[in-house]
Amino acid sequence: MLGPAHARQEFRCGIEALDRYLAHQAGQDVRRRVSACYVAIETENGRVAGYYTLAAASVPLSDLPEALAKRLPRYPAVPVARVGRLAVAQAFQGRKLGSALLADAALRAARSEVAVFAMVVEAKDDAAAAFYRHHGFESLGGKARRLVMPLKHFAAIVE
Repeated sequence: MLGPAHARQEFRCGIEALDRYLAHQAGQDVRRRVSACYVAIETENGRVAGYYTLAAASVPLSDLPEALAKRLPRYPAVPVARVGRLAVAQAFQGRKLGSALLADAALRAARSEVAVFAMVVEAKDDAAAAFYRHHGFESLGGKARRLVMPLKHFAAIVE
């Protein structure tokens, strides 16, 4: 979990908005309980190697792909865990740290005492969408960059 001792100002992933979020906004969001921010720390010097945020959310049942929606009760909305941001420092890119962070998010969501059906992400760009699709996410609500994956599918991949 992100804490005051983490050197956030030095983090560089190559996307200014994600760097700025960690440096200036993440701590406030955690204190306000708007989201939780989890960090991967480099063991040698304690630098932040990557991070992601996780928050509770819901999506309209009608936005889910038909194959998923048909198995659910007809409530207007479905509870989900939202990965708001996920970033890996440039020095650690290409080492599967992003996949490990995503797996950690899924495990935390699955272990939560608050029920969630799936994980949802809003990919920042086409490369991020491709990353999530590679891990089994599919379009949500007809939007190419808004993606969903039921937690039961992710559990099978992680195991």
